[in-house]
Amino acid sequence: MTRIVYSRRGALLGLAATLATPSVLRAQTPGTVDQAFPSRDAEPPIADTYVARRNASAFVGQNWQDHFEKIGVGCILADTVSRAVHYWNPQGEYRLYPSSVPMTDELTRRGYTQIVRKKVGPTWTPTKNMRERDPTLPEFMPAGPGNPLGTHAMYLTWPAYLIHGTHDTRKIGRQSSSGCIGLYNPHIEELFALTAIGTQVRVL
Repeated sequence: MTRIVYSRRGALLGLAATLATPSVLRAQTPGTVDQAFPSRDAEPPIADTYVARRNASAFVGQNWQDHFEKIGVGCILADTVSRAVHYWNPQGEYRLYPSSVPMTDELTRRGYTQIVRKKVGPTWTPTKNMRERDPTLPEFMPAGPGNPLGTHAMYLTWPAYLIHGTHDTRKIGRQSSSGCIGLYNPHIEELFALTAIGTQVRVL
């Protein structure tokens, strides 16, 4: 039998490491946060799959100083690799949300931008490229349960790129958008309320 010896020095080092870890205020919406993080190794069509479970606490926290020169009115980091949105308010308080990301690398735009407009109950006008890829798309869709922008949308300086909600919760944690970053509706509602016009955004 293997005997495990706990030293006083080891215990103190472990405590110090725990205390040094920054606290993270994660989005806590019962029934949504831990619902959708499918494996990235194989992503069959959403219609053919059920949602896999993976807890958002598995994400590594980020520091705004690693991505922005100053915090200003707030910062948003949209990480398309880990499929998460990180938010810091002007006081440095932090939120973390699981997200959907673009379907392909060609649809993904990376770099720095900012929030220039916000809308509750957004309407949707598919771009010409979207309709070429899928001719069944309507020319215009009013706000409502069928709208792919969900309940709230925040517009960037890049035309046709948004951070928005979705009524289709299967999309979260997946490569499922035409370029935008999607969140659960309760999460975009929370982030929408926290985010000021002019908030810096970086898409990785």
